[in-house]
Amino acid sequence: MNATADDIDDLIKGVFAACRRLSELTGRPFSPDGHLVGSLGEVYAATALDLELATPSTDGYDAVDHRGRKVEIKTTTRSSISLSASGTNSERLIVVVLDADGTPAVFYDGPSEPVWDAAGKPQKTGQKSISLSRLARLI
Repeated sequence: MNATADDIDDLIKGVFAACRRLSELTGRPFSPDGHLVGSLGEVYAATALDLELATPSTDGYDAVDHRGRKVEIKTTTRSSISLSASGTNSERLIVVVLDADGTPAVFYDGPSEPVWDAAGKPQKTGQKSISLSRLARLI
């Protein structure tokens, strides 16, 4: 990837600005969510933390770090993250938070296992959830 962290930051903020403007012009809600937010966070984390992104949809991890560790990257615009109830194949977890402007920040960068252990019970969707406030207590 030839982009700098500043390039990625600016582009992410541009996506959020475009959504706000579309909402203003049309009266319809436009918000980055779901897969788009996840991809934005993965690209940001890879650029900011010098990670090698895995092929999209690789089972259980999103990138590999310079030590060869598998890294899962979770991104949110809310106050919690969702995790697969079946676990992860990663050793390292990075949580990226995108604020209302689209400004990205690494909220958590640490071992995966304690986060999965601290997450709530699995939901019907096959996901577990952990609040950012609870995650902050693990840091």
